[in-house]
Amino acid sequence: MDMPASAPLDRTARPLSGQVAVVTGSTSGIGLGIARAFAGAGAEVVINGIADQRTIDALCSECSGLGAQAVYDGANLLDPGEAAGLVTRTIARSGRIDILVNNAGIQHVAPVDEFPPARWDAIIALNLSAAFHTIRTAVPAMREQRSGRIINVASAHGLVASPFKSAYVAAKHGVLGLTKTVALEVARQGVTCNAICPGYVWTELVEKQIADTAAARGISHEQVISDVLLAAQPTKRFATVEEIGALTVFLAGEGASSITGTAISVDGGWTAQ
Repeated sequence: MDMPASAPLDRTARPLSGQVAVVTGSTSGIGLGIARAFAGAGAEVVINGIADQRTIDALCSECSGLGAQAVYDGANLLDPGEAAGLVTRTIARSGRIDILVNNAGIQHVAPVDEFPPARWDAIIALNLSAAFHTIRTAVPAMREQRSGRIINVASAHGLVASPFKSAYVAAKHGVLGLTKTVALEVARQGVTCNAICPGYVWTELVEKQIADTAAARGISHEQVISDVLLAAQPTKRFATVEEIGALTVFLAGEGASSITGTAISVDGGWTAQ
């Protein structure tokens, strides 16, 4: 069907105009970078995560200023009902959901025989099960629309392992399996499902980790970066949240219609070794 001449869409400047995107864990870090990228691309954005009210108001105002409306939903994704509710409330408010980004996650480091079971349960619940619950709820609406984009933020640890991260590595490997399975199930309904696998990305959390590690090990800031955090990344540089956001916008757009069931590494060559 031809578009009306009176209502052209600028797909170059605003490739996601008219679409509704949910981004979990988007009050900081990678998720916030993705939310900002979506807003700049013209999408209505639902922000989710933990922050004080002043920060939430500022983020919603910022993203609304970049493009379409931005709203906050404080769903606790550790609760399956709340994870599903994040999607159902979005559909009730906006009438649709076009893009779902599962980004929320937590981490804990310990030997497997000392790993607290409660931490294991929480990491699996947030990093893996929450994605299942949001996807399960969003797929029927996307099928009905005959369009949709599901993008799961996994990790280089979805492809390779590191010691002392049993729960995180298991969850991220699970995210990749979930991604592939969903992609196959919705392949003929105009819906794609892909995963992004970042290595180390420069965020406030990583910046704090550098300072803490330098103090704990008695080494310099530069040594922490080169010899600890980026030891496995051949480029010896952090990815940026803007890079992750740009890739996510591409995967959400028309140009990625034939990309599904993939795990795209953004890791400076880490997993090429």
